[in-house]
Amino acid sequence: MTTARTLFAEGMRDHLAPALRAMGFTGWRHTFALPDEEHWALLGVELGAADDRIVRYTVNLGLTRKSSWSDGRPGRALRPNPNAVTGLESWRAGIGSLLPVGGDVWWQIAPGPRWAVAVQDTVAAVRHYGLPELLRRLEAASGDTGRYLAPDELVDVNAALRLADVAPIRRTELSDRVLRLYGDWSDGDAVAREVLRGAATGFLSVGDARFGAVRCRDTAGRDLWAFGA
Repeated sequence: MTTARTLFAEGMRDHLAPALRAMGFTGWRHTFALPDEEHWALLGVELGAADDRIVRYTVNLGLTRKSSWSDGRPGRALRPNPNAVTGLESWRAGIGSLLPVGGDVWWQIAPGPRWAVAVQDTVAAVRHYGLPELLRRLEAASGDTGRYLAPDELVDVNAALRLADVAPIRRTELSDRVLRLYGDWSDGDAVAREVLRGAATGFLSVGDARFGAVRCRDTAGRDLWAFGA
């Protein structure tokens, strides 16, 4: 029988790593990063108990300013280890604290026909909770002024989206007269496209001269739909 260690290695290599790269991360094995000139925006896979019968693991996220890390100290690694506290982080969290359940979350892989469910659940947790929070923290640390609407300004439109069983708008950006909406949507979701078309029409109808078009993107930053000029 294939051991839990072997299945864990396969899950990381063939499933989790490709999914993270599709979300915009770079890296391999247990450490990944979002490209940024000023910060290390990191995701790490931390191993707990591990033997041939079961492997337990969790995911950590962290943000460290590169200038703080690369201060000339001899022997320091190229980048921080997201699974170790360095004291230089501007933010660090285990993914469990970002999930609705809260607290520590450890996934388990054991031999059997459903061993990959844990990896699939990890991908979903990163896509829907870990990545959006890491991007939000990165924007705040970078002093990004491109944010257009604060979360409390999205309450009404997100309430309407939920009534239509469509994922809410997680954040917005404004640049070059284009309002960009980010959410947990997919290109093949026709219902989400039509409901967001209505939301875009509402945004465009307020007569704000600062933008003339609306673009919808998923949480990984991939373009989905365009409305307006």
